[in-house]
Amino acid sequence: MDVFAECSVINDLLVAGKEVKARERLINILDHHKRNALPYSRCVNHFIRATGLYPYMEIESADWSERFVFEAFKVDSGDAEDKTLHREQSAVLKKLLAGESLAVSAPTSFGKTFVIDAFIAIAQPANVMIIVPTIALMDEVRRRIYRKFGAEYKIITTTDATLGERNLFVFPQERAAGYAEILSSIDLLVVDEFYKASSDFDQDRCPSLLKAILKLSKISKQRYFLAPNIRSLGENVFTRGMEFVDKLDFNTVFLKQHELYKRIKNEEEKGEVLVNLLKTNATKTLIYAASYSQIDKVGQLLAENMAVLERPLLTAFAKWLSESYGTDWSLTELVTQGVGIHNGQIHRSLSQIQIKLFESKRGLDTIISTSSIIEGVNTSAEVVILWKNGSGRGRSKLNAFTYKNIIGRAGRMFKYFIGQIYLLEKPPEDTDTQLEIEFPDSMLGGIDETEHKESLTKDQIAQIITFRERMTELVGAEGFRRLYDGAGLLRSNDSQLILTIAEHLHANRSTWNGLNFLNSSDPADWGRLLGLVIGFKTQIVHSFPQDVTWSRKRDMFVKFVQVLSRNWDWKLPRILQALAPDVDVNLFFKLERDVTFGLASLVHDINELQKEILKTGVDVGGFVSKLSHGFLPSVVYQLEEYGLPRMIARKIQGTGLIDFEARYEDLHAALANINRVGKDAVLQLPALSDFEKYIARHFFEGIEPAKTPEP
Repeated sequence: MDVFAECSVINDLLVAGKEVKARERLINILDHHKRNALPYSRCVNHFIRATGLYPYMEIESADWSERFVFEAFKVDSGDAEDKTLHREQSAVLKKLLAGESLAVSAPTSFGKTFVIDAFIAIAQPANVMIIVPTIALMDEVRRRIYRKFGAEYKIITTTDATLGERNLFVFPQERAAGYAEILSSIDLLVVDEFYKASSDFDQDRCPSLLKAILKLSKISKQRYFLAPNIRSLGENVFTRGMEFVDKLDFNTVFLKQHELYKRIKNEEEKGEVLVNLLKTNATKTLIYAASYSQIDKVGQLLAENMAVLERPLLTAFAKWLSESYGTDWSLTELVTQGVGIHNGQIHRSLSQIQIKLFESKRGLDTIISTSSIIEGVNTSAEVVILWKNGSGRGRSKLNAFTYKNIIGRAGRMFKYFIGQIYLLEKPPEDTDTQLEIEFPDSMLGGIDETEHKESLTKDQIAQIITFRERMTELVGAEGFRRLYDGAGLLRSNDSQLILTIAEHLHANRSTWNGLNFLNSSDPADWGRLLGLVIGFKTQIVHSFPQDVTWSRKRDMFVKFVQVLSRNWDWKLPRILQALAPDVDVNLFFKLERDVTFGLASLVHDINELQKEILKTGVDVGGFVSKLSHGFLPSVVYQLEEYGLPRMIARKIQGTGLIDFEARYEDLHAALANINRVGKDAVLQLPALSDFEKYIARHFFEGIEPAKTPEP
């Protein structure tokens, strides 16, 4: 590369006002310097400054003016040393520190979340709430802010925690709304991936996010909403009073796309191209496979064509997987070939282990993923391969928005200046995305039509009034207030489902007389009532084969719940044996999530409604709690979010070192007890294998008390 000639082109582009093109060429120069271990010239430093990429400056070769800029844009972000912001990060932080509320759209590589850390470190707020879209991302954020601010703040991720003097809350949206009744004030409300508030992007979960935004915005002094790839934001009540900041054109890495699909003739050739890419590109690679079936297809292809790697860590991981999940799971073989799998169903701790191994030099090289990789974690790679142009939902294609999110995982500041994108299928046409956020009909039951009349249609207002009147007939005025006032007792935001349940309870009182059987210690007693409950939410069991009749599906799901009740007593291979041949390990993950989220929420709402309608004094809240924790001790279930698999917790329990079955005030009390026992004591347990001790170290890294900063 003729660096001086390239700098001349960059200068011409800047003079012509084409900064984006100039920045892209500059990033190519930086990549050339990194690959060839070349020092930056004063010319290169000059254009780094001119394009706003201040963190990239090499101050050893910079003149006094570049050094001044490098130091002037340094901020405290909670790390041991101050970090330099790039120009646009600094502009966003300045607005936040001035008290403004912002909805920011910027590329994945922009560093939007880094601004949160800088705000906390500089402004020292009393309460900050960060709403994230997934449990996996919650743990990642928790680990980051715990490392930085754990000595000064209480980091809260559960709904039952007592408050500290200063608190940093990190939640998925379902856990957030309840704190609107507990907190009097939030200094900064952060919503990551706020595009999910639109039913266009997440029809199932957008009502719970909108509910959280409505309630928490009332007590928030400032709001900071983050999203990638949004070009404009339609007027709506949820972001009213916020400035929309579009920084989509400010990239800190360059994405280079290779349109290999143009020469691929069939599926066989497509597979050959994929295998060849992985063999010739020895770097971290993400493969977007769209759906579970495509993950299986790609996994089988790689298992047949990739060599087994001589990496002790991966060999140990494969052995642990075989012991913990059974010998039949395809992932057990794939990890020995440097390949992992990421989707929204597998155990949270297992996802975390794979991401840790992916970010290790001698760990996983490749991860095959659904869209969970773009919304579940903030990891990135040098290479992203688009195997399938599909959304993972039926036969629909990717839209431009999701496609940009996927390829945005390629490249990382200081590590991969250029992200390589290999397209094995034609991508969607490039379009700008306007985000429209409206009240979905499903959540109208809990809305005050007077307060939000300007944002509701006449039909929606009529629906709200009709729903309230009918529900009041069924549960009484006082019952309706208990169910919907304040944080609300109901978990579901689907008002039609709630009304259907209430009417069925009212009209079929004798049918529900046996509800108390769900409190029985004998799972055989649960059958009839569970079958009745499942009938209200047939999608809970939609993953069973289509040629099975509905009654058979229901019976199979009832059996699954009954067997799952042994989740703490039995190892997973034994549970799978009891469920064979209907349920394999992949379906187990799916159904366990259906139990802990869908079924638990449904039984909870039925329980609250029947208290108002049947008035028999029956309360199955204890059974709901068991469902919510997958019949594991609640602490064990919660610690999986923190990276401790149930298998390891069970082994530690067996040694008597830590009692996970004890009654703790909340998760923080359990964590305090674990820290009192200490990492060293756990790592000395003969019952744990070397790989389990590797996992335990990672777990303790996320919970050990942060050191109090010196005054």
